[in-house]
Amino acid sequence: MVIGIGGISNSGKSHLADNLVTHFRDRSTKIISQDNFVLPKDEIPEIIGHVDWEVPESINFVKFKQTIIEAIKSHDFVIVEGIFAYYNKEINGLYDKKLFIEISKETFLERKIKDTRWGIEPAWYMDHIWKSYLKFGQPKKKAKDIYYLNGNMEIILSDVLQYLSNKLMR
Repeated sequence: MVIGIGGISNSGKSHLADNLVTHFRDRSTKIISQDNFVLPKDEIPEIIGHVDWEVPESINFVKFKQTIIEAIKSHDFVIVEGIFAYYNKEINGLYDKKLFIEISKETFLERKIKDTRWGIEPAWYMDHIWKSYLKFGQPKKKAKDIYYLNGNMEIILSDVLQYLSNKLMR
């Protein structure tokens, strides 16, 4: 089973992926994070002198797709997570189940300010991240085959597992 998890930075994608791996610990499971397919800095567009990680052009989608296809051959569960998880149509076609974590702009800003993994981001860039998410990071429409999760609150793993087992109709 290939599970796609999308959402803006700091929405809880990695946390949910880790929880699923823990749940499926008796099965062969692999997480593929889109962050591992970011192009070298000199190949990524810039905005106001800042590397623009928040555009699809920053990702090597060919390698990302190839890695997913290879993982499918050797794992029971492949969990794919990233801000552009639903941007590429070919990758979308690989998912058996689709999850999307939505958070409010206020929650995003609150969490992003605390996230200093890449240093402190200027306010204008955090606003740019949000605008890029609205433009590139969301599914093209409210799709019926995507299970939308409210990341403003704690995500209930049992609800996600119910969806993954086809018992939840939403």
